[in-house]
Amino acid sequence: MAWGACIAALLLLLLAAGGGDGVHCLEEASRGRRALQRRHHLRSRAVSGATVLELRHHSFSSSPSKSREDKINGLLSSDAARVSSLQWRIENYRLIRSSSEAAASKAQVPVTSGAKLRTLNYIATIGLGGGEATVIVDTASELTWVQCKPCQSCHDQQEPLFDPSSSPSYAAVPCNSSSCDALQVATGMSEAPCGADQPACSYTLSYRDGSYSRGVLAHDKLSLAGEVIDDFVFGCGTSNQGTPFGGTSGLLGLGRSQLSLISQTMDQFGGVFSYCLPLKESDSSGSLVLGDDSSVYRNSTPIVYTSMVSDPLQGPFYFLNLTGITIGGQEVESSGFSTGSKVIIDSGTVITSLVPSIYNAVKAEFLDQFAEYPQAPGFSILDTCFNMTGFREVQVPSLKLVFDGTVEMEVDSAGVLYSVSSDSSQVCLAMASLKSEYDTSIIGNYQQKNLRVTFDTSGSQIGFAQETCDYI
Repeated sequence: MAWGACIAALLLLLLAAGGGDGVHCLEEASRGRRALQRRHHLRSRAVSGATVLELRHHSFSSSPSKSREDKINGLLSSDAARVSSLQWRIENYRLIRSSSEAAASKAQVPVTSGAKLRTLNYIATIGLGGGEATVIVDTASELTWVQCKPCQSCHDQQEPLFDPSSSPSYAAVPCNSSSCDALQVATGMSEAPCGADQPACSYTLSYRDGSYSRGVLAHDKLSLAGEVIDDFVFGCGTSNQGTPFGGTSGLLGLGRSQLSLISQTMDQFGGVFSYCLPLKESDSSGSLVLGDDSSVYRNSTPIVYTSMVSDPLQGPFYFLNLTGITIGGQEVESSGFSTGSKVIIDSGTVITSLVPSIYNAVKAEFLDQFAEYPQAPGFSILDTCFNMTGFREVQVPSLKLVFDGTVEMEVDSAGVLYSVSSDSSQVCLAMASLKSEYDTSIIGNYQQKNLRVTFDTSGSQIGFAQETCDYI
């Protein structure tokens, strides 16, 4: 195997520096770099046939006095809860579809609740009803919602609450509407969203950790870089609590559903969107592009497309068929690849989680290629860790995910390892094992950094290309 090499000044923040055949090198930023704390005004603009929104990383930590290890443990624990929730949603959706075909047929695209969303890391700014809202971007969510006045109980947010009374185009969605019917299917609600004394359609999104969003379904003008979408349906939340929301206004749903942003803007953007996620430890920003104008991308390699896996029994998630993984140019041998492994690609999950048969094979191959570095105890969901104290040169094998059509997604070197400790005594493979072979693997955002990931819902395909994620 050929190896590249680079000199690491400090092992604190894992950043890409270069590489050779089958390997990447890691170079650390200075120990004095601090995480970005202040609020940023996120920009948007229209370019040719596309609408471009700036993306930044969002951290929901509300305790700056906590140690690095405590913060990371909280993040990984929250991420594990999200993965568990997604598994529950997949199974719950199967049950809803199999037991209630009549109700599900009311929606043009089968949907499930966007409520089980925990670790949502990237934010963008949208215009709503004449104001602005900074929202968390998530591909596994079907309903967009923001906090609204009068708020009975709301989490702290950095912007003013959305005030329906100040928007002449705002209106609550009535009970006898297709949107209200779609909401009931989307959330899997057993009870009707309307009552005898309740003319407006209500919603309740409940999180397993006790977080929630409750309010009414409404519609108003949505503005994206000057592109106006009239009567955009969203949740107007008057009771919302949850640490993962941080200081944002709410959530932007990019899932495959009748109520998602993608479906509601089909006429404007044709069901096509893409993103490039910046390195979360840096102060760079990426982009969310709505529309199919690829001329605004800055990809350094051609976009290669693989087919989505469509299964109406598994809801609105973005499924792909994972057919292989290579580490340092070496194919990982696993029975899990024999017929292909269905995976979700998700912008809201952080760490990639794989079924045990595939993860164990990846772990074994990585340990073999990383044998020169002493092992360290596992941390939270990460169990393949190393002690790099004292090492000035770190050689890290490349990591590629292979999908149908031999389409490769090469993971940026900054997405291969996760630095837990500030003294480099625990640096872990940024992947985790699921509990069961019956679970569904999830490709998280930590492995999607510095990639242009393109979602073509009309063509039922997803594309990948290398791109440095600076705002375009």
